[in-house]
Amino acid sequence: MRIVQISPGSGDNFYCENCLRDIALVREMRRLGHDVLMVPLYLPLHADKTEPVANAPIFFGGVNVYLQQKFSLFRRTPRWIDKLFDSRRLLEWAGRKAGMTNARDLGETTISMLEGEHGRQVKELDRFVDWLQAEEGAPDVVCLSNALLGGLARRIKDRLNVPVVSLLQDEDGFLDGLTSPYAERAWDIVRVRARDINGFIAVSSYFAGAMKERLDVDDDRMHVVRMGLDLGAYTPDPTGPTTPTIGYLSRMCPERGLETLIDAFIRLKQSDKLKSVRLRISGGRSASDEPFVERMQSKLTTAGVRDDVEFLESFEREPRLEFLRSLSALSVPERQPVAYGLYVLEALAMGVPVVEPAIGCFPETIKLTGGGVLYEPNTAEKLAETLAPLLLDRQAARKLGAEGRKGMAKSFNVEQTAAAMLGTFEQVARQTK
Repeated sequence: MRIVQISPGSGDNFYCENCLRDIALVREMRRLGHDVLMVPLYLPLHADKTEPVANAPIFFGGVNVYLQQKFSLFRRTPRWIDKLFDSRRLLEWAGRKAGMTNARDLGETTISMLEGEHGRQVKELDRFVDWLQAEEGAPDVVCLSNALLGGLARRIKDRLNVPVVSLLQDEDGFLDGLTSPYAERAWDIVRVRARDINGFIAVSSYFAGAMKERLDVDDDRMHVVRMGLDLGAYTPDPTGPTTPTIGYLSRMCPERGLETLIDAFIRLKQSDKLKSVRLRISGGRSASDEPFVERMQSKLTTAGVRDDVEFLESFEREPRLEFLRSLSALSVPERQPVAYGLYVLEALAMGVPVVEPAIGCFPETIKLTGGGVLYEPNTAEKLAETLAPLLLDRQAARKLGAEGRKGMAKSFNVEQTAAAMLGTFEQVARQTK
């Protein structure tokens, strides 16, 4: 098949599950002999900079999107001016400032992008579709990384006459996080734009059910493909850490539950049996997360345990794998249900057991892999109580992690993911002929 994969870049500030998911999937589909054009939007896809996967220019450059949203002049400027704002160096700078946009600007820009051909970035949309049309060989399918890109679908279908599918992963968290009235308006537009999309592919059964209802999508347009990993890249440490070590791998922000884990860690340090326990935190942060991180560091200092906690700067592939090998257990105590939890899959692939709240996709993932423990309610007290046995019994933790790694090979390997994804693409393409 000839496939166009459209994926927003994150600017390399934090652990971006969508970026890593799309890159792994594109690599595997290419390995199977398919022609995949990967198009980055907004910011560079830094997650693949060691082995580049994106093979197209950046469209909807973040600076141009902002300028066209705020100032009508930039909706009419010639391409040579727009091109200046799409320079990689400028976009990398903008990426480091990501998160500084105020709530109103974020809400209005989200709505404008969802409005597609009626939005303020229509000049960018037409440039993108013109470029797709000029490419040699029409695609069999265009895949959007998430439903927030639904504003692109109608123009793509009208001009290229190809089916458009959309992956689904945690759009609800973003949209619900917009302030009123932007959240309500954005959801209304997403539901309308969902009619332009031929098929949706959710990353878990939990999220398929959640979004089927919120998008008002029929059963025949909703599919589930669980995202897997290239398990050959994950080589567990045969002995594991000698000091009990908890890991956190996600964006360092309140929404991911980092404060809950820190509070649980402080409680564990107060136990006579776990005074040696350590906490390693990785996953990066945006500029707007800095005050929260500073507050967490102050909390640890006040509790007298700051020296036993590491905030790691690098979370690229090799440092991330080394980080995972150093752990006794991993926990990202999400405050709200999530669709996927790539950090859980990465930990299990490395033979590291996970401890997660019994919400969202976690019960489904733990049932399929057997590599972790669920807890409820999602409090620091309960998390500490659930972590303690794994930290105290090294052999039990390693056994649970080994079971999780075995479960990953059965249910979450990237070969299965790519085959299932390609089968779904073909099914959608047949249905639209």
